[in-house]
Amino acid sequence: MTHASADMRAYYAERAPYYDAVYLKPERQADVAFLREHLPARLQARTVLEVACGTGYWTQHIAPVVRRMVATDLTAEPLALARQRPHTANVSFQQADAYALPHHLGQFDGAFAGLWLSHVPVQGRGAFFQSMHARLSPGARVVLIDNGAIQLQDFPITETDADGNTYQQRVLRDGSMHRVLKNFPTEAELQSLLLPFAASFIYRALDNFWLCEYELPAA
Repeated sequence: MTHASADMRAYYAERAPYYDAVYLKPERQADVAFLREHLPARLQARTVLEVACGTGYWTQHIAPVVRRMVATDLTAEPLALARQRPHTANVSFQQADAYALPHHLGQFDGAFAGLWLSHVPVQGRGAFFQSMHARLSPGARVVLIDNGAIQLQDFPITETDADGNTYQQRVLRDGSMHRVLKNFPTEAELQSLLLPFAASFIYRALDNFWLCEYELPAA
């Protein structure tokens, strides 16, 4: 069963046509330029599973250097835009729940999720990683990126629930208001979360994003 709320799915369905604007902000250009080079280099020549690919912004940069890629998302509207991306001939786009990634997707020796973990509720993190790792081979490399806490300057936290999840109120261009789960795990939290099943752990804080990489133990 998915942990994604109906409101969040509606939010990203409506936002899909102009989602890429988040990567056009002037203050983010240095980070985005770095990630465009770094992410493909870390996943090069691997078979890659992308979780929550959204509109495929990062898919188009990673796909040209990997052997095979399956890019998944639960919401149909952004996935339809992702299918139109250039340089994705070797990508199979699949609608799938990140918390229950189906067996038919295959096995992979690499995985990527961009701006996704912040939308995973604290109580759903175990289910997400269990689902993703079930699709990965021993020694697989996983790369995660997400927003840093600097994003709170634009979207402050308006609510914290009993599980420690934090929420923002966001307004779309049509004027509709949405309650969006957005967590900001620290480096220490990520390390505590990942080290029990990671053979290595690397964390890097950029100006606007964070980058985390780990590998599963070899067989």
